[in-house]
Amino acid sequence: MNLFEVTSLLICMAALFSYLNYRYIKLPTTIGIMLTSLLFSFAILLIGKAGIHYEAQAREILNQVPFQVTLMQILLSFLLFAGALHVNLDDLKQQRGAIFSLATFGLIFSTFFVGTGTYLLLQALHIEMSFLHCLLFGSLISPTDPIAVLSLMKKNKAPKALETKIAGESLFNDGVGVVVFLILYKIVYEGAHLSASDVVVLFLKEALGGALVGLVLGYFAFRLLRSIDEYKVEILITLALVMGGYTLAMALHSSGPIAMVVAGLLMGNQGKSFAMSDQTAERLDMFWELIDEILNAFLFMFIGLELLVIFPYLSYILAGVIVIPITLLSRYVSVALPILFLKKWRSFSPGAIKILTWGGLRGGISIALALSLPASPERSVVLSLTYVVVVFSILVQGLSFPMALRKS
Repeated sequence: MNLFEVTSLLICMAALFSYLNYRYIKLPTTIGIMLTSLLFSFAILLIGKAGIHYEAQAREILNQVPFQVTLMQILLSFLLFAGALHVNLDDLKQQRGAIFSLATFGLIFSTFFVGTGTYLLLQALHIEMSFLHCLLFGSLISPTDPIAVLSLMKKNKAPKALETKIAGESLFNDGVGVVVFLILYKIVYEGAHLSASDVVVLFLKEALGGALVGLVLGYFAFRLLRSIDEYKVEILITLALVMGGYTLAMALHSSGPIAMVVAGLLMGNQGKSFAMSDQTAERLDMFWELIDEILNAFLFMFIGLELLVIFPYLSYILAGVIVIPITLLSRYVSVALPILFLKKWRSFSPGAIKILTWGGLRGGISIALALSLPASPERSVVLSLTYVVVVFSILVQGLSFPMALRKS
C-alpha cells in the first residue's frame, strides 16, 4: 500500500470508530475513539493467538505513517494553534503566575520526582535501566497533553479561572517539556557534557526563540489580515502561518510548539478583534474547530492502534501500573507547591489542587517522544511505561474528571 492508500484507510477507520462511539458507546468523542481503536488492537492480537495472524500486516501499515513524525511534525502544529486560538489572553494574563510556575518549575520538579521514583521501582523489580534513562522517562511523561486537556475542558463547565490555568499550563508546558526532553536526550544518547550555563542557554534558545518566532510571524500575519477583508484568503494566511511558522521555528532550532501557541494566542485575540470582520472571525473559528475535531479523532485512534507496535511485555505492564501512582503523586506535589506559595497573593478555586492533579492528562505527545528514542532495551521499557500511563490517564482520569469536578 502506498502512503495515500494507508492514510485513506486510517481516515476511514477513524470515521467508523467515531460513528460507533457516537451511535452506541456515547463517550466523549476522543476518549470513545481511543477506546474503540484500543479494543480493535486487542482483537487483532487475540485472533493472532488463535492462529489468524494479522499483526504483521497491521504493524506494516502503521509504520508507513510513523506516529512520532506524524504527531510532532504535522498534527502538533495544527492542534496547538487551534487550541490557543480559543484562549482569552486577558484571562491568561490574570493567571500568568500560576501558569508559569506549573509549566516550568512544576514540570522540572515532576521530571526529577518521576525519574527517581521510577528508578527505585525498576531496581526493586530487577528491571535494568539507568537513572538518566529514568529521568528521560520523567521528562516525557510530566507534560500534560494540551490536546487531551483542551478536549476535556470543552465538555465540562469548570470554573473560568481553573479552566484557564489548566488550558494555559497544558499549552505552554508541552513546549517546555519537549525542551527538557531534548536536553536530557543530548546527555543520554549524544554524550553531551552540558554545564549549567549550557543548559540555561539551550533552554532559553528553544523556549524564548520559539516565542519570538511565533510573535514575529503572528504579527506579520496580523498585518496581512488587517489589510484585506476576504475570509477565504485570510483563512489561507492562518494555514500558512501554522505550517510555515512551525517549519521555520524547527529550522532555527527553537521550539515549534511554543511558536504555535504564541501565534495562536495573537490570532485568537488581537487578530479577531482588530484584523477581521465578524464574518471572517466566525468562519475562521468554524474552520479551525473542524480541523481540531478531525485531527483529534485521527490522533486518538492512532494512540489506540499503537498497541500493535509497542506490544509491551507483561513485566513492563506491571511496572507501568505501579508507575501510575508515582506520576499522580508527582503531579499532586508539583501542583500543590506553586499554589500554596501563590496563595499568599491571590485566591484559588476550591479543590484547585485536586482538579489540576486529576485533570493533568498525559497523551500522544508522551508516546511520540518515547517513540523517538533509538532502538535499545531501555526504549522498550520506556515505551511500555509511557503507554500504560497514557492509556490510564485518558480512559480513567478523562472519564472520571466530570465527577471529580462536581465533587470539588
